[in-house]
Amino acid sequence: MNPSSPVSLASNALVNTFFNWDLIAQTFPRLITEGLLNTLTIAAGAIVVGVAIALLAAMLLLSKRWWVRLPARIYVDVFRGLPVIITVMLVGVGLPAAGIRPFGTDPFGYAILAIGIISGAYTAEIFRSGIQSVDPGQLQAARSLGMSYLRAMRLVVVPQGIRRVLPALAGQFVKDIKESSLVYLLGLAVGQRELYFIAQEEVARTYNSSPLIAAGICYLALTIPLTYFVNHLDRRLREGPHPESTPAPAEPDLPDTPVPAAGGESR
Repeated sequence: MNPSSPVSLASNALVNTFFNWDLIAQTFPRLITEGLLNTLTIAAGAIVVGVAIALLAAMLLLSKRWWVRLPARIYVDVFRGLPVIITVMLVGVGLPAAGIRPFGTDPFGYAILAIGIISGAYTAEIFRSGIQSVDPGQLQAARSLGMSYLRAMRLVVVPQGIRRVLPALAGQFVKDIKESSLVYLLGLAVGQRELYFIAQEEVARTYNSSPLIAAGICYLALTIPLTYFVNHLDRRLREGPHPESTPAPAEPDLPDTPVPAAGGESR
């Protein structure tokens, strides 16, 4: 192909804009030493907040009383319907502007709360569907053994329900990791910048989009192993331990067989 042809020029421009390996190599050290830790901090905090909210909301959604279900239903419908960016801005900018500053001026706290609230709305529906898939006889059997309703749900029903929705939970956790990038909207100090913020700074400095590719590789390095790990865990839980890892049962000790003596009598 002629290097001066329009197709060749466009191809070179495309490669240089997105796959400038020198820029990608220059961006990686900062992404790994600063951005990766901050991204993991925000995502892990949001997942913890989301799971805590979701367990409570799922229990309320399963209530037989409509006035108990109503607040949880409104919460789930509202935060599943709002764009994520609006919730992040309402929590991260709106609350401090209204004088409600539970985290002072630290944007991490507001970002974790905002993403956790959104995650909780989606995860609540995942938990609810998982719990409802458990055979009601499990709860009745636990109650017949003398367990209270809450104890039977905590020890018998909820663990089985969560195990059944592990793939869906993994998908939600991957979503939380990706949404942690929206914290850049709240402004970050030096040392607080996560993967996307650092990549954006490099793009603005170099006028080249290759740092975004570097950040994308870091996100994929987090999300793809998580997905495969949970799928593997789900498969192991459904199929049980591998036969080779299960120790063979010990052979029972058999009594010594009496040796028949000559003439047909045992000795």
